[in-house]
Amino acid sequence: QISLVESGGGSVEAGGSRRLSCVVSGYSDTSVRMTIYLGWFRQVPGKEREAVARIDGGGNADYADSVLGRFTVSKDNAKNTLYLQMDSLKPEDTGMYYCVADVLPRTFKLSNWVPNSGSFWGQGTQVTVSS
Repeated sequence: QISLVESGGGSVEAGGSRRLSCVVSGYSDTSVRMTIYLGWFRQVPGKEREAVARIDGGGNADYADSVLGRFTVSKDNAKNTLYLQMDSLKPEDTGMYYCVADVLPRTFKLSNWVPNSGSFWGQGTQVTVSS
């Protein structure tokens, strides 16, 4: 069973930076055919959860248009940790940030990955950006 634990949230002023971390446990990347896909989603009250950034087993990443050029997703396989570096933060970046994971074939196209209720989710970490 994969477990995800986020940290790094907090309050920051607009224009500032914050780095989120997500420690992944319960998975060992030893399969030839399968690997873990990881991502960050965020949610604000009254709105649906939205994808922020995703990264596949090979390190390829994609981003929501709203964060492109400001956020960077990365992972440290030795530490089993996913990161989200957030720069030039805006008030509209405020929300609960969730780490998500799925184990998929290594050939699975990142853009086709749509996490759902059957995926593995963390508990979330709150980011509040003040103007």
